[in-house]
Amino acid sequence: MIDPAQALAFSIQSGPGVYAVLLGSGVSRAAGIPTGWEITLDLVGKLRSSLGEVGTPSPEVWYEQKFGVAPEYSDLVEQFAKSREDRQQLLRSYVEPSEEEREEGKKIPTRAHRAIAALASRGFVRVVVTTNFDRLMETALAEEGVVPAVLASRDQIRGALPLVHSPCTVLKVHGDYLDTRIRNTEAELDEYPAELDQLLDRIFDEFGLVLCGWSAEWDGALRKALERCPSRRFTTYWAVRRRPSEAAAKLIEHRSAETIQTKGADEFFGSLQEQVEAVEEFSKPHPLSTEAAVANMKRYLPESRHRIRFADLVGQAVDDTFEQTHGDSFPIEGERPTDESIVARLERYDSACGTLVAMACVGGVWAEKEHCAAWRRGVQKLSSVSLQSGFVTWLSLARYPATSLLYALGVGAVHSDRLEFLGHLLRTPVQPRSAVARESDAGRELGAHFLREGTGFQDFAVNAHLREVLWRHFGDVFPDATSCTSAFERFEALLSLHCCYCKGHLPDSYVVVPPGSFVRRPDEHQRWLVGIRSSLSDGGAESPIVRSRLFGRTVEECLAALDLLEEQTASWGYFRFR
Repeated sequence: MIDPAQALAFSIQSGPGVYAVLLGSGVSRAAGIPTGWEITLDLVGKLRSSLGEVGTPSPEVWYEQKFGVAPEYSDLVEQFAKSREDRQQLLRSYVEPSEEEREEGKKIPTRAHRAIAALASRGFVRVVVTTNFDRLMETALAEEGVVPAVLASRDQIRGALPLVHSPCTVLKVHGDYLDTRIRNTEAELDEYPAELDQLLDRIFDEFGLVLCGWSAEWDGALRKALERCPSRRFTTYWAVRRRPSEAAAKLIEHRSAETIQTKGADEFFGSLQEQVEAVEEFSKPHPLSTEAAVANMKRYLPESRHRIRFADLVGQAVDDTFEQTHGDSFPIEGERPTDESIVARLERYDSACGTLVAMACVGGVWAEKEHCAAWRRGVQKLSSVSLQSGFVTWLSLARYPATSLLYALGVGAVHSDRLEFLGHLLRTPVQPRSAVARESDAGRELGAHFLREGTGFQDFAVNAHLREVLWRHFGDVFPDATSCTSAFERFEALLSLHCCYCKGHLPDSYVVVPPGSFVRRPDEHQRWLVGIRSSLSDGGAESPIVRSRLFGRTVEECLAALDLLEEQTASWGYFRFR
């Protein structure tokens, strides 16, 4: 069965602005602002001390023995401070934090205030009714960038916009502690001005209601407003810590309210915010366009607080891509590969991978350490291919989605010099291409060069095809195609260097160094690779190249990989560099 707390979250998410919140003094209690009863006991204690009577019994028992009646908040406040102005000054000390209290984090907005403010900032809550004099709710709203209409007096109510036209309204039924017209005494709390009663009648009639931290014991006029409300348009939810007071129980029965057992206002509203946001996130339409997915990616990347949403967004895109590219849609048996059928299959892969690759182009440019795990999981999942019988070309092309993802991330990372991220990416453990090899990594397995049936190792220009695909997605990042091509070729050079390092340092005879597209423009890339040697020479162990562990853990290992790549390029017959 769905419990009331879950039902409330669903109702708030499905009807933004439909539910108003009513807050009692218990909500501010966690901030260190005393409740009416605590103020009562404090005043009794001060009175007893001033009379020189200390010790046992407890303050309330002493008062009853001394004066023959139980102490009451409104009676004591009225006796200690005869005028409204005096009462205002009396209460300031209970509401405003001292310097010591500020340092201790007291009398500032609590988790409950901030959760309500967060819901208000997204339009889920538009009306807050409170019996509290403090300004914690207004402060929390301001921190969320919400400027509410604060109604604390008859004049403010008369001049207020209709609730439907106000993005957020805070109605302070007992006033504001900085206004001398605050309501404290029993007489003041038993009857409200006509303007306030009329506004409460509208709120309780037209909105659902979420109550928390209010005992209903002392506020006669507020009880009457709830009792005279004729309609039940929306459900009333009442959060309680323990058994409701007699007055609250009567209102709960009268309103047919749902009670929600909670440990306190912070736990209740914090959980409510999380549940509403979770339902909202799940209810968002699936990104139907690449533009929508990329827009979400740009929104989640800058702030670490969005790391879970970022991981979920990437994970969902990877799952969708995997579902579309692994299975019967791309068989490895049947049709014999030809130039035309290879190109046709690549285009079908591109269509299925389009959203993920577009996201990765942005993700690689702005990648931080905290984003690496999500991308590595994506590369690993897309690299998982069943080792079964069929045409070798089709089996090799089954890794094209993973290669597309790796290249999109890698080219972006090279463009923005995020070499440590790229190093982590290339070292991502993936399923080896050979059944004999025990382990491998993305750098060794996902170069964009594939075997063609019956012709041996060929450069089929798969990388040229992929470069054109990426250029379409990188249009907002690179000023022109030449810049994109340069970053693409440098990424492939680093990929080849990574394979050179693996070939020279790992006992794996199946390491192949792919002849990247960089070999076709020897002059430019000879200068770039010579620049890498200079970086190693100048920076030593602190060189970004060494720290990235792209193709070696020490300067010596990096130089060895460069030497081996020189030997490889000589064997390819393209060029030598030094």
